[in-house]
Amino acid sequence: MIIAPTMWSTAGVLSRQLESARGFEVSFWRSFFAALFVGTVLAGQHKTGLGQKLKSLGRYGLASGVMWAAMFTCFMLALTMTTVANALIVESFAPLLTAIFAWIFLSEKIPGRTWLAIVVAFCGMLWMFIDGFSQLDSRGLIGVMLALCVPFAVAANVIILKKGGQHVDLIPAVLVGGVLSAVLMLPFALPLSASLHDILILATLGVFQLGLPCMIMVHAAKGLSAPEISLLSLLEVVLGPFWVWLAIGEEPAKATLMGGTVVLGALIFNEVMAFRQDRQAKSLS
Repeated sequence: MIIAPTMWSTAGVLSRQLESARGFEVSFWRSFFAALFVGTVLAGQHKTGLGQKLKSLGRYGLASGVMWAAMFTCFMLALTMTTVANALIVESFAPLLTAIFAWIFLSEKIPGRTWLAIVVAFCGMLWMFIDGFSQLDSRGLIGVMLALCVPFAVAANVIILKKGGQHVDLIPAVLVGGVLSAVLMLPFALPLSASLHDILILATLGVFQLGLPCMIMVHAAKGLSAPEISLLSLLEVVLGPFWVWLAIGEEPAKATLMGGTVVLGALIFNEVMAFRQDRQAKSLS
């Protein structure tokens, strides 16, 4: 689960290399190549049985596919209407929503350490992006509302993965999400203007920043609690500015560094405490 958000976090570095593709077209090509990659992998694994795998997804698979599509598209749409900082702060609600949903729908008891980590991580996120807040006009407010769809989709998808993924292979749902997202974005992306240079970068984004890490997340969901999955996903937002700083030399603000340190500390604290509790439980048994 650490690998998935680490791969997601490369979006900023790669997108900075684009020449002409912007906004909706970036989202379209990224989703298109993600769907193409996941579909190719699944076809290689299941040969002629891919159609049957898609049919066997059932309601959980379809719901997960819709959530993936919402996550792929709503964040990009939000960025066209509000600042990156505002969108990221709204997205950081995901761990709290996931914990609440897990308590309601999975009857999952959330340890005190995880609640503490969620609160501290959220405070760290606010610290990272507090300078990005600005007066919202009507367009900005719509952007924030669209961004709010992302943490709800993340939380709902994690619950679906935990509830349905134990009995059904939900990796094909990533394919469904990519296809839905590409179809939704295409009308807004026309006329397509991406150069061959951009297509290569967008293909890399679709495969290594979207398709593969989402497949990894589905697999990881089988062995982690719902709040842990969502908490570890915050690594994407923490590592994103770091890669841009390392590769391009765009130095992050002091608040970004300090807030990111707080978020990382909260994540490490939660995982270390979980590991210690597991070891103690095994020693007692």
